[in-house]
Amino acid sequence: MKVLVTEKIDGRGIELMRKRGLQVDEKLNLERNELLDIIGNYDALIVRSATKVDRELLDSAAKMKVVGRAGNGMDNIDVKYAVEKKIECINAPDSNSIAAAEHTIALLLAVCRNLPKGDSTLRDGLWERNRLMGVELYDKTVGIVGLGRIGKMVAARLQAFGMRTVAYDPFIPELDMARLNVKKVDTIDELMKICDFITVHMPKTKDTLGLIGEEELKLAKKDLRIVNCARGGLVDENALYKALVEGRIAGAGLDVFVDEPCTGNPLLTLDNVVATPHLGASTKEAQVKAGIMTAEKIAAILLGEEEMTGTR
Repeated sequence: MKVLVTEKIDGRGIELMRKRGLQVDEKLNLERNELLDIIGNYDALIVRSATKVDRELLDSAAKMKVVGRAGNGMDNIDVKYAVEKKIECINAPDSNSIAAAEHTIALLLAVCRNLPKGDSTLRDGLWERNRLMGVELYDKTVGIVGLGRIGKMVAARLQAFGMRTVAYDPFIPELDMARLNVKKVDTIDELMKICDFITVHMPKTKDTLGLIGEEELKLAKKDLRIVNCARGGLVDENALYKALVEGRIAGAGLDVFVDEPCTGNPLLTLDNVVATPHLGASTKEAQVKAGIMTAEKIAAILLGEEEMTGTR
């Protein structure tokens, strides 16, 4: 059985598959045409975010049994078409949950306390304590959009700051939220009206794209600060830019964007935006877990130790 790895994963995952008897080829930074030419020789493919596993690639993958993404989500994989072709699609959703939750907290604090601006102006020889006045998290209300694995971790950590936690998630019952000391709200509109901070933790689907847009932002408190470490496009970028420029909300922390790399995004010109280049899963620990979890699943499927289910 042959496995193609097109993006860097931790070496322990590669070694695990080889010890299980799989032939693993690491071919990083392949040109698209090169990938299409060789993909038919492989039983499995492991990617991260950059490789687009679309219809064209899947049609060229004559022997393919499984595609694995070493990370959370499968936005770059045409899962529906893969399943039609009886190709299993797997990922490692638990690998980066802690990293993403901690990065959310880091961005939120950076926005509240003007950390990037404080650092850059001090390095420029300025001492701007009065201009860089911040706000506290304590005794404020944070709204969590999506109370899955990462959302729950964020809630627990922000409760430790003395924050009131509310959440919008139509799939989580009110009683389950109450057990986490989180108050359930039934609509995004309600969330926008009552929160001082909002953080987004939903997958990107046709239903969640633009979930927070111009109409929702019109309902926000003027001192709202919003963080998105989930997927680009869940918060409408044009509407967010407009709300920030017009002073209708106070700030934003962004780790994800509709188009990446996003070096020309107008949001990056604003002083009240703190941005990072999709670093949510970029910890040493998360990378190790993603590589090992993905490798274990790939080996189990190829060696017939797990029944194929379509996606997992």
